[in-house]
Amino acid sequence: MTDLPTPAAIRKARKAELVAWCEAFGLEADGKVDELRARLLKHVESAAEQEAEPAPEAPAKAAREAEAPPEKEEGVEEAEAEEEEEAPKARKKGKAEKEEPPYAPKLKPQLAAEVRALLRVRREVAGRRPRFLRQEWFTKARLGMKWRKPMGQHTKLRRHYGYRPNVVSIGYRGPKTVRGLHPSGFREILVHTVRDLEAIDPKLEAARIAGSVGARRRTEIQAAADEKGIRVLNRRGEE
Repeated sequence: MTDLPTPAAIRKARKAELVAWCEAFGLEADGKVDELRARLLKHVESAAEQEAEPAPEAPAKAAREAEAPPEKEEGVEEAEAEEEEEAPKARKKGKAEKEEPPYAPKLKPQLAAEVRALLRVRREVAGRRPRFLRQEWFTKARLGMKWRKPMGQHTKLRRHYGYRPNVVSIGYRGPKTVRGLHPSGFREILVHTVRDLEAIDPKLEAARIAGSVGARRRTEIQAAADEKGIRVLNRRGEE
């Protein structure tokens, strides 16, 4: 007896194979390819349904299964296990969120409209400023990428030849009024002690704690700056 072909094999088979199967299973072998495939698929489905019919012992087995407690599906068990694993993480996350201090916006300078416009111009100029490469930077690794003015008598870089990189010149500078300001618009004041904060104008100037200041004194300076409403630019390495 010929084994039943799978539906996938029936869909891929050619007409000769379909005709041979129809003759083997006692089906009509006349018609087009689509008709033969539909006939064989229907025969395979009916044969599968007959095999799936329950045996005489099936009702008793079904009754025993009904009396037994329902078993959990694999997907449900996995989901419950994942929930149990994620529960401690969620509790830790909630505790961390509670411990976080409330968000406080950073202080902004009180600048005139002209100064704000010049800051925008400075950002635009800096965005299109090219990277200045040192002469012979690509031949000697020890030179590094630090810019040095070309001083040679015959150097093409100093003479601004077109096929050489750009040279530092005055045309690449930003507006003089905002030169040296912090990107936020504050003018930076270097601070070593708490007394240095007294000379700072909170509206236009911000403090930058010196690198030689220790952790204890840094904490004192930050606390005093918060009381006076002065922004600290390098608070705990934020900026």
